[in-house]
Parts: sequence; structure tokens; C-alpha cells
Amino acid sequence: MKRASIIAATGLIALTSLPATAQDSAAAAAEAEAPVRHAVGLDLFASTDADNTDVYRAGLNLDLRYRDQQDYLGVRVEKAWYRPLGQKTVGKERVFLRYADTGGHWAWNAQVGTDGDRVIGSASIHDDAAFRKEFFVERDVVETPRGVNEGIYYTFAGAALDLPVDDRNSFTVVAGAQEFTGKNVRLHARANYVHVVKPEWGLSAQLRTRYFHSTEPGEYDYYSPRWYAQILPVLQMRRYSGGWRYMVAGGVGAQRDSISDWRASYYAAAEVTSPEVGRNWFLKASVQYNNIPQNSGAYDYGQATVGLTRVF
Repeated sequence: MKRASIIAATGLIALTSLPATAQDSAAAAAEAEAPVRHAVGLDLFASTDADNTDVYRAGLNLDLRYRDQQDYLGVRVEKAWYRPLGQKTVGKERVFLRYADTGGHWAWNAQVGTDGDRVIGSASIHDDAAFRKEFFVERDVVETPRGVNEGIYYTFAGAALDLPVDDRNSFTVVAGAQEFTGKNVRLHARANYVHVVKPEWGLSAQLRTRYFHSTEPGEYDYYSPRWYAQILPVLQMRRYSGGWRYMVAGGVGAQRDSISDWRASYYAAAEVTSPEVGRNWFLKASVQYNNIPQNSGAYDYGQATVGLTRVF
């Protein structure tokens, strides 16, 4: 099962910067004096892969303080169902404290809790400088039969740096280490290049590359070759209409690992986000597909998420 390597490459890294100005600071100060609102959110997550591993999560967020998606304080209760390799479904209850805020030129968020066995969750902090820096950490269970039944976890920590060239070209580099229960430590490196093709269309061409190296390959039952490399050209379009944001992306590239030759790599994603300003609700939905190699052939992985937040 390869889910752990996919989790390690997912969206902990934002690639946009929002420079602060004096007007922004004044607006933030005015907002801080506004009456505190509350929010209730519900989200659903589902994923499946070529190994017949299915994961479902249903979460309820109760925020005692809520100003927007970057400023809240509350709790989250979650029910997760794991069916690794088509075997018996295992259910787990998970509870978290969730928090997001900003200060000066920095913004941070955290969701830390437990599944009844271990501390799990994630946290990140980033600034709004031109050379944007982000630091992140994530801990969760490995979604394989041994991972779910025996309690195999990973902890992934790292940093990202944006390197803008001009208005149309930029680079992002990411470095991190992922430690698993046992002896395996996986070292990650990623580098992305983004070129804005048509600003008025929101169209960009990207070259995404990543590499990891495992110190103890094949230690448990998750996908873990000695090393893995991927080169993935991607076309992405972001459009805005009436405050709604839409994103579609897709790419075809190449990948290989220490136990297989070069193979095709595929990626597709779509996302829709509702406006938030002046509304009492906020909607976000996304779908994603990708694959990585394995000994027996191509490995397919798909996931979908939908979340709705109501402010009062």
C-alpha cells in the first residue's frame, strides 16, 4: 500500500502570497474589534485506490470564535472508517483542537488531537514576504492493514520557500523528513517551476518534480522503495466569477523508483470555492486523481472532499 507516500506530497504547501499594507493592517485592527462570531462546519472525505483500500471521514467543526477561514478557534470531532486492501472495516473516533490566526507578517493554523491511541494532527506557519517561507508538520496513521491494526504512524515535517523571478515566473522548493513507526525515515525534496501563460485566463504551466529516499525500504506493508523520483508537467487554470473560485489542473509525466523502470505519471484535479465576504456560509469541494508505480503495475488513487461552513 502506497498511501503514506501520497499523503507526504499533498497540499500542506500554499503557493500564493498576500503582501501586507498599512490599509490591510487597519482593516485587520477594525476586524479584531468586531463582535465575535461562531461557526459550524461539516465536511466529508472519501478516497479509494487500486489496492481496494477505501477511507472515509466525516467531520464536524464547532468554532467558538470565527472571523474567516484564516482566523478561528474551536474543536473538531471526526469519525474515520478504514478498509485496507478490501479487508474488514476499522472505525476510529478522532477529536481535535483547531486554531488559526495571524500576527504581523505571519499566519498560522493547527489541528491537533488524538485518535484514542496517539497524538495526531497538523500545523503550519508562513509569512507574506516576496520570498515566502512556510514550515509545517503532520502526524497520522498509515492506512494499511498493519498500519491500522498495529498502530503504525508517520510524522512529516519540513519547510518550503518561494523564489519569485518576475510577475510571470517563480520557483518553489520544499524539503522535509518523514519518520515512520519503526526505523524508516524518508527524506523528501521537491522543486516546482510556475510560468503564467495567460494572466487574464488564470492559466499557468508548471513543472513539478519530487524525490524521496527511504533509509529502511520495505520495513512494513506500505509502499517504500529505496528511492522514488517524479517529473510532472502540469497545466492549471484558475477562474473567478461572482466571488466563486474555480480551479482545474492536469498533467502527464514520468516516474520511477528503485525497483521499477520509468513509467507514465498522471495527475488531474478540480476545485470549487464559494465566496465568503458578506455571506454566512462557505463551501469548498475538490476531487483529485494521481498514480505512482508499484511492482505489479500502475497504482491509481482518487479522493474527493466537500465541506460546508455556516457562520452565525
